Amino acid sequence: IRVLCHTQPKLFKLKEKKANIMEIQINGGEIPDKITFARSLLEKPISVKDLFSQNELIDVIGVTSGHGYKGVTYRWGTKKLPRKTHKGLRKVACIGAWHPSRVCFSVPRAGQFGYHHRTEVNKKVYRVGTKGDAKSASTQFDLTDK
Repeated sequence: IRVLCHTQPKLFKLKEKKANIMEIQINGGEIPDKITFARSLLEKPISVKDLFSQNELIDVIGVTSGHGYKGVTYRWGTKKLPRKTHKGLRKVACIGAWHPSRVCFSVPRAGQFGYHHRTEVNKKVYRVGTKGDAKSASTQFDLTDK
């Protein structure tokens, strides 16, 4: 069971005006219990401290920064060919043997670089701050107000 949520950009001071939409999975219990819990959340604001707790390990899913269509030298870091090569030197000299008569997946080729889906696992939540607290981002090692 998942719930579709969106942010409220008017509440925080950024240039962004369009709301971000996110799908949050509801875990634990039987399916009817999950559905009643999800219905109880409809049209109500959900704060960050309701989702995350201190010392919790979370997975972060995101997209890398995109760089468009890039060649094989930039994308995979292959060696440049000698200066006198015909039809370009930022290429791969050999993309495979005669047989198998296809290009293997492991051969570096030009293509999309960046804007790839990535998941970083086991990120620890050190603290969940509250609105208006001047010391919510400070730690015992860094006592400055933020």
